[in-house]
Amino acid sequence: MNEFHKGSLEIICGPMFSGKSEELIRRLKRVQISGKSFLLFKPAIDNRYDINHVVSHDQRKLEAVITGIDKSSIEGIERTIGEKNPEVVAFDEIWMYDDKIVGFVMDCVRRGRRVIAAGLDTNFRGEPFGNMSQLLAHADFVDKLKAICIRCKSREAVMTQRLIDGLPAKRSDPTIVVGAAEMYEARCRECHEIEQ
Repeated sequence: MNEFHKGSLEIICGPMFSGKSEELIRRLKRVQISGKSFLLFKPAIDNRYDINHVVSHDQRKLEAVITGIDKSSIEGIERTIGEKNPEVVAFDEIWMYDDKIVGFVMDCVRRGRRVIAAGLDTNFRGEPFGNMSQLLAHADFVDKLKAICIRCKSREAVMTQRLIDGLPAKRSDPTIVVGAAEMYEARCRECHEIEQ
């Protein structure tokens, strides 16, 4: 007789400053209150606020397991989950991880775990970001958050604007540059700019 284990994948996505990490922390606090076990993973290269915690822009934080983002690091995450056996597995900035994370996440779901993943769904050019498009396709639940456009302050921001010395980044600039308010803004489609 086969046992059926219900797992699920929840994605929290949107532009910078839309509250993704804040929502992830909120959900995990509820998991804590319910007495369930969880592990929260964070890429080591995301060093914006605190090396050992996932921190929202409004400074709410939750302790995390800090990891690399390559294939061997994902194998390490797999070992950690095997040893600790949490009911809930969570990732902040999941888009930073190697594409192998998609298969791993789906394996967690098949094994009955609730997986919650937060991250950007598009890069500063407005293009789908890394593994996030695959994860969105597999998700049971998707929350696409929005911010308020920092420029016009009247429309919902669905785009992440990268700035270099206060000017819009060029299309040819590197895709991944870790930063916060000094480099990025949330903007609506009308106010979003890319230098050609």
